[in-house]
Amino acid sequence: MKSLKHLGPNTLSSTLLIALLTMLISCKNLPLIGSTTSADNNAQSSTNNTDVLDNAKGKQYHVDTAPLAAPNRHQATPLEAVSFWEDLSANFALDLSSTNARTVAQRNWYASHPEYIRRVIKRAEPYIYYIYQQAKHRNIPAELVLLPIVESAFDPFAYSHGRASGIWQFIPGTGKAYGLKQTWWYDGRRDIKASTDAAFNYLTKLNSQFDGDWLLALAAYNSGGGTVRKAVRYNKKRGRPTDFWSLKLPKETQAYVPKLIAISQIFNTPEKYGITLPTIPNTQQVAVAYTGSQIDMAQAATLAELTIDELYTLNPGFNRWATDPNGPHSLLLPIKKAEAFTVRLSKLPKEERVTWSRYKIKSGDSLISIARANKTTPSMIRDVNHIKGNKIIAGKTILIPSATQSSKAYRLALDQRMKAKTSRAVKGKRRVHHYVQSGDSFWKISKQYKVNTRSLAKWNGMAPTDPLVTGKKLTVWVTNKSSTGRKSGRIRKVNYKARNGDSYARIADKFNVSINEIKRWNKVDLKRYLQPGQLLTLYVDITNAP
Repeated sequence: MKSLKHLGPNTLSSTLLIALLTMLISCKNLPLIGSTTSADNNAQSSTNNTDVLDNAKGKQYHVDTAPLAAPNRHQATPLEAVSFWEDLSANFALDLSSTNARTVAQRNWYASHPEYIRRVIKRAEPYIYYIYQQAKHRNIPAELVLLPIVESAFDPFAYSHGRASGIWQFIPGTGKAYGLKQTWWYDGRRDIKASTDAAFNYLTKLNSQFDGDWLLALAAYNSGGGTVRKAVRYNKKRGRPTDFWSLKLPKETQAYVPKLIAISQIFNTPEKYGITLPTIPNTQQVAVAYTGSQIDMAQAATLAELTIDELYTLNPGFNRWATDPNGPHSLLLPIKKAEAFTVRLSKLPKEERVTWSRYKIKSGDSLISIARANKTTPSMIRDVNHIKGNKIIAGKTILIPSATQSSKAYRLALDQRMKAKTSRAVKGKRRVHHYVQSGDSFWKISKQYKVNTRSLAKWNGMAPTDPLVTGKKLTVWVTNKSSTGRKSGRIRKVNYKARNGDSYARIADKFNVSINEIKRWNKVDLKRYLQPGQLLTLYVDITNAP
């Protein structure tokens, strides 16, 4: 390369002009949503990064599509001309040459399940470009963009037996430590933007703790920093290597890192393994739209011209029929719809974003019972009605926020997802309900019904370590031949008189028996309607009776 001082003035001017134009073109081709904030002061972050999201919090209507300057190895070519997967793999930074047996076993599995890869990519498509841009901005190896495949198969509603939630699988404690808010209305562990920021903060911190060794950082992300440090100390004392492959780690962690390396090897050279990766746009797909206040998810979906399911899929952090009244007051939307949403929202009065109903307090009511019946929180009712404490007066009328659609419309809200999960039939088994009593635990209940503790928790959308609340109704799937409790002397004959609105299914559910048992005990024709006043004989396990 010639030295600049050896160039003539005209040549020098032309050279500088070309260089300047090249830089401008490169910057133009870097659209990204938002910027990153650090949830941990020790995590590495760019000091030049202005957080557009935080600066816009005071604005009631705002769409954030601000670009970020990020390193790009294809600067000479517009991003749209480079496939997303080529761009991603060009920024891979880990050593992918591993031929370790653990890696090979995982790679063989992924390579033999192309349909699984296609499903995962389809799930990831709305978010993966954003995640990739955040990784580039932080100089994090691009392989880590694929980590949610290992963690959750990119399912934003994933929930593990260890109480981990979201695509990055944060457990409650770690989530809170990295700034992920968790309330009745909202769980930041499932929020795509918030959880990605937290995950990269956590991974960056772990990488620093393990002297820049990303494999050890990944192992620590899975099993905890203490577990990895203990394994490192163990090997050091014995003069053994302290790299990931040489450490004695939990079985799950031994497979965890090889999974990421294996999936990265395949995504790096998919044709080598007979895999065709679905095409994904190499451009920004989503934008953050600010709402300024709580809004009904059905109302927001209408304004954004999306289905309610589509809105929940982009915003899985919201647990209920509306956004959290205390924020975040923002929604992730398709970039093509965000601006129109903001315009429509600006024309909608704040008081019309949530529907309100009047409720006359009855004797025996409490804020908790009223809130539960109306799918809201006591604090929400207190704030709206300026109630101090928990004291309410019978006969007084209060305002209660209510959903604009029926519960079924909010299919991806937390309570509806749990209802669908507990109703999902298990082959060869029948469903019974167990009402939690004082002193109950998953272990105790599983022993009573002769089922697996982890399965029992999974059937109820919980983890085995989750606390049980007295009175909570649990779904238990028992074998058809099993009648837990029937041999223990806890079964009692009950004569039940059918009431208006009753059905065989409703009665079976209420008394934890099967419809076929009702048919057998009463010799009834299930095709004929149940009549009010009709007497039925039931044999009920009194420990599980409602």
